[in-house]
Amino acid sequence: MAAASDTTDGAVRLGSDVLLASQRLRGARVGVVCNPASVDRDFRHIVDRLTDASDVQLAAIFGPQHGFHSDLQDNMIETPDAADPRRRVPVFSLYGETREPTGEMLAGIDVLVVDLQDVGARIYTFIYTMANCLRAAGRHGVPVIVCDRPNPIGGLHVEGAMLSAGFESFVGQFQIPMRHGMTIGELAALFNEEGGIGASLEIVPMERWDRRFFADQTGLPWVLPSPNMPTLDTAIVYPGTVLFEGTLVSEGRGTTRPFELVGAPGIDAEAFAAGMNGLTLPGVYFRPAVFQPTFQKHAQQTCGGCQIHVTSRDEFRPVITGLALIGMCRRLDPATFAWRPPPYEYEHRLLPIDILAGNDALRSDVESDTPLTDVTSRWRVDEDEFRRRRTPYLLY
Repeated sequence: MAAASDTTDGAVRLGSDVLLASQRLRGARVGVVCNPASVDRDFRHIVDRLTDASDVQLAAIFGPQHGFHSDLQDNMIETPDAADPRRRVPVFSLYGETREPTGEMLAGIDVLVVDLQDVGARIYTFIYTMANCLRAAGRHGVPVIVCDRPNPIGGLHVEGAMLSAGFESFVGQFQIPMRHGMTIGELAALFNEEGGIGASLEIVPMERWDRRFFADQTGLPWVLPSPNMPTLDTAIVYPGTVLFEGTLVSEGRGTTRPFELVGAPGIDAEAFAAGMNGLTLPGVYFRPAVFQPTFQKHAQQTCGGCQIHVTSRDEFRPVITGLALIGMCRRLDPATFAWRPPPYEYEHRLLPIDILAGNDALRSDVESDTPLTDVTSRWRVDEDEFRRRRTPYLLY
């Protein structure tokens, strides 16, 4: 198999490939923000590639939510600092006592490299770990290099309302829509400029990536970016069904199909799926499903609901589909449907659904049965504005 830095078969060449083939890190003490998905097309991990480089010193490893090894399955479980005995470097948690590197963590580092796989949704915390790294590194005079990676659900579509002022959290720091259609490198430039961070930032672009590509069109392997993101199918539906984290309805955590299965005890699966299919949403079919989560919401209880089968991922609109699913749950079981109470992702005041949606309008739309066409018309204003705003930052 060809080395990642020497591909000739049309596979996407990652930013990390370009960086490590250059002399940019020569003689540097490097800190790297990464997790198990930080691999190249030959499954070589960025930490191993830095360790094997004769002219680079790996000085520290930083892990995002779920940890450097991504071994903490559930969300909102903090990770302690540790040490890597094989490479004899510290492993600092950026989802524990602090979500931002401290001066002590950055001491002895000449450059901080970020190599994280995003999944294309505003609420995925890795992009805010990156933003926090930019802030901290800027304060302490450490340059940051972001190695770009594909948006696994493509870079064309933008969907959903933008985050509103007053609803910022660790799952939403900037005014972007739920499905942003940007790569992590493009987001880094947008955050650094529009967020007024002003860090010393270098983005290493990919080669041969096309905005039309989904992950399975890149020639790159799929490695779980986080424990409940097992497949590309999960990532495609995630920008919509992640909203179920703001309810007491199961989003399928504790099953083999997280975010593709949704449901709760008391919901009639046949009626639920029939109601959803009756909406004739584009690019999707809802199959009745009965399941028992092994952990988290409704663990060991029988839940009725559906599995979401995307029949055309180019037509499928995950965010409006997620809203429609929540609305159907509420209509079919109004006596037991409820919004999840705080706290959620370090926020103790706002409702989790409002944090996830980035506003309180989505909750109001569900409670008032606002027609989906009215919601999408309102979203279109935000979507068009964001398309204009993101244009200067697009690399592909």
